[in-house]
Order: sequence, then C-alpha cells, then structure tokens
Amino acid sequence: MNVEFINPFINALIKVIDVMGHTELTYEKPRIKKNDVAMGDVSGLIGMVGSKTKGSLSITFEKSLALRIMQRMVGEKLEEIDEEITDMVGEITNMVSGGAKLELSKKGYEFDMATPMVVSGTNHTIDHIHEGHVIIIPFGSDSGKAFIEICFD
Repeated sequence: MNVEFINPFINALIKVIDVMGHTELTYEKPRIKKNDVAMGDVSGLIGMVGSKTKGSLSITFEKSLALRIMQRMVGEKLEEIDEEITDMVGEITNMVSGGAKLELSKKGYEFDMATPMVVSGTNHTIDHIHEGHVIIIPFGSDSGKAFIEICFD
C-alpha cells in the first residue's frame, strides 16, 4: 500500500480530532498488524468499495482519549464508554473516511462508503473483510492513543 493512499487518512484524522476535539495527535511509524485484536477500547469500522479498490478503515481510541475528546467537544465529563461515546466514534470514523475520500478522488481513486460500525470493550476484535495486509498507524496525544488500521485489496 503506497503512502499516496495512506496519507489522506492520516491527515483527515489529525484534522478532525484537532477541530472537533481540540486535541493534537502526532502519528508514529506505521507497521503491518499481525492479529485482529484492537489496540484500544472503542473502534469505528467502515468499508469502502470502488472500481479501483476495496477495503476497510478502522479508527480505535483508548478509553482515556475517547473520554477526553468527548469532554472537549461538548463540555461533559464522562467516566465510561457509553452510547454517546460510540456515536462520537462512529461520526469521527465517517468524517475521516469522508475527508480522505475527497482528497483521494482528486488523485483518481473513487469509492463508496458503508455506514460505520462501532465496537467497544477490552480486547475487542476488528475483522477487516479484505485480503490485503492491515497497516496500523499509531497516534499519540496528551490524553492517550488512537490507531488507524487500513486494509485494501
């Protein structure tokens, strides 16, 4: 998977979290993921299909970061991952994939997106339904970590 394809997702996540959650993310070195266990506590997963490509994207947040983003967005301090947090993660996943889709369409990549699915809980799994390698990109912040997983055929 080339950088031209991955960078729009990185850029979109950094921008969305900065604008919506007033939180700065810094990305770390990408790597191939070897299993399907999520690196955090709540994940949004979205499928994308187009004439040139098909795949999926997941965005996972550690509990501490998800709670902090919610607090910074709405001023409400939550203690646990609940329906409001899972709705927020679904919306962030949708916004990131939409932002990346816009950038990628300028490079000739067109695809449609499904509705995001959100999964939470310690050691939950993410099942990318496509055959390609799963690339995971960790992000650090002052409140915890986030992870993007990208898998495209």
